[in-house]
Amino acid sequence: MINRKRTYWLYCEHGLQVRTRWRKRLIRPRTPMPLPDRPNQRWSMGFVSDQLASGRRFCVLNIVDDFNRECVGQLIDTSISGRRLARFLDEIAQQRSLPASIVCDNGPELTSKAMFFWARERKVTLAFIQPGKPTQNAFIESFNGKFWDGCLNQHWFLSLADARHEITQWRTHYNHVRPHSSLGYLSPVAYAEQCA
Repeated sequence: MINRKRTYWLYCEHGLQVRTRWRKRLIRPRTPMPLPDRPNQRWSMGFVSDQLASGRRFCVLNIVDDFNRECVGQLIDTSISGRRLARFLDEIAQQRSLPASIVCDNGPELTSKAMFFWARERKVTLAFIQPGKPTQNAFIESFNGKFWDGCLNQHWFLSLADARHEITQWRTHYNHVRPHSSLGYLSPVAYAEQCA
């Protein structure tokens, strides 16, 4: 067993040095995502999953308004299909107006025919990010991190009903109480009211 420096010395000593080919880096201009200037202009969606005390997996669909970082809705279930997701978005639409676009990843629920037809009927643009580029959906990634730290890592859910109860309480606190440094240390609901 010899270390890396000795191997390198032996390669150089015997003329076995292999030339490294430098790859040409592609320089792509970064185009910043424009920030929305009013509520319900653009939403972001993303999934997280956890497990119950019994070991059964469940997933949570998080929907965030990109303007004021408000959690618009959370769908909690053991499996979520495209049709179930479309019905849930229609339930949200009964309480508030739908956005012009929704930023989401390329998951099977989001790229399903049900979501395609739902978006076309409601005139909502589904803005898919590039595969493997979660930073293009930064608002939901940031929210999911806070959701993991503040809710999922803090609770041990006994049942799906228990998970729904605890997550709903956390969302209410997040939207109405928790201050955000990006919003001038206001809660999302207070920031939306101030901008209105």
